Amino acid sequence: MSITNEQMRFLMKAMEKDPHIEKAAAKAGMCRQTASKYLKTGKMPSDLKVPHQWRTRSDPFADIWDELEEKLKDAPELEAKTLFEWLCREHEGMFQEGQLRTLQRRIHDWRALHGPEREVFFPQDHHPGETMQLDFTSMNALGISIDGESYPHLFCHCVLTYSNWEWGTTCQSESMSAIRHGFQSSIFRLGHTPAVLRTDSSTAATHKPGAQLQDDAIRAGRRVFNSRYLDMLHHFGVKPRVITLGEPHENGDVESLNGAFKRRVAQYLLLRGSRDFPSLEGYTHFLESVLDAANKTRQARLDEELAVMASVTASRLCEFDEQRLYVGPSSTVRVLENTYSVPSRLRKEWILVHIHVDHIEFYYRNQLQLRVERLLGRSHARIDYRHMIGSLSRKPGALRNYRYREEMFPTLRFRMAYDLLCETCSARTADIEYVRILALAANTVESAVDEVLGCLLNAGRVPRIASVEGLLPRPQPLVPDMHLPAPDLTAYDAVLGRVWQ
Repeated sequence: MSITNEQMRFLMKAMEKDPHIEKAAAKAGMCRQTASKYLKTGKMPSDLKVPHQWRTRSDPFADIWDELEEKLKDAPELEAKTLFEWLCREHEGMFQEGQLRTLQRRIHDWRALHGPEREVFFPQDHHPGETMQLDFTSMNALGISIDGESYPHLFCHCVLTYSNWEWGTTCQSESMSAIRHGFQSSIFRLGHTPAVLRTDSSTAATHKPGAQLQDDAIRAGRRVFNSRYLDMLHHFGVKPRVITLGEPHENGDVESLNGAFKRRVAQYLLLRGSRDFPSLEGYTHFLESVLDAANKTRQARLDEELAVMASVTASRLCEFDEQRLYVGPSSTVRVLENTYSVPSRLRKEWILVHIHVDHIEFYYRNQLQLRVERLLGRSHARIDYRHMIGSLSRKPGALRNYRYREEMFPTLRFRMAYDLLCETCSARTADIEYVRILALAANTVESAVDEVLGCLLNAGRVPRIASVEGLLPRPQPLVPDMHLPAPDLTAYDAVLGRVWQ
């Protein structure tokens, strides 16, 4: 049984109280001879151990190591498992599966002693109140849903590099609107502004410089800051900084906290017992509670930052982009390379469009006319059949080759109904019948019409308009049960009495 340093310390303390070595050795859990040996040397057991410099078994790779070393010199990134599989092919039957770990240790030691230089990271000293880093991270792996529907999204993450205080907002894309919303939410939550905001080279903040640049343009490596991004930071008195292209570690604080934040959210979701939220507001409140809990542990260093940071004195910027657009003859407008329909009464009118992070609002003479969810990407369309059903009812033949015909099928059952009409009727009749069904859905309840179409399709019946109308439940008017009190004629008697007096 080996003697530990702790036993030796206990022995020495016991000897100080009682010089009898037999008693002290018994208390320390060792025999008299062992205690005497260590006391004579005056050293701890760990100091007497001889480093293990010999092999307990023969090296199975000794004969072919020179060959392996040549391959490692030519390609240092080769993995031990790949080399082991190569050896098994070249020297069939010479090696066993259990020897892979031996080769991994041998190669690991070779890389430490003779391998290429490894990249060194240089810890940075952060100064209070100086830098805030901003980055986007995907939250899709968390499996969040809103009212039962999947909610894929990003998180605009802002972090103070000195205290690691963090805040942020959800968004759908890495847009300028998302940066503005996330940054403003963070500084107004904090009540102070950093001296510098550092981002990566995203297209929301920077762009590639053109052939001609203004002399006062601020260069960001090989990219130039966008004017809208500069205007936002200038409004709050913050200087822009950007990391070097392809060097995300320069934003290391926010990059590392991206993963930590998502792990923390995942843990709180487990405590909550559900990943579904009744509304986006409820999910936002949940994220804010997670951030608040994390920031409580950073309060001491945050106080140091707040002491040297400037207070927010500028007003809050509008968190949307504004465009003035003309509604074309098709009652549609193009917003950020995507097409949206608007009510046909706005056809050939100029409207004002407010482009928010996750939705778009359409105004006519400062009155809100429509609010829709914002489309992501380009060349997509969001067409509401209710906006044009009046004109389509008068021209049902336009449906067949309509550019956005797929948007005229609000559910899969509507699409199946149209296909069945096309199979059993002439093209003109199918278009007329389907447009009438669509008009019925626009004028009544779409979900009720969808249920009727499902019943007809399941029964194998062609969904003609007469059949749909016949099965559509008619709302029965409710006649209120009124209890009329008996008339009180005393008021009339009083009037007549005063008249005759």
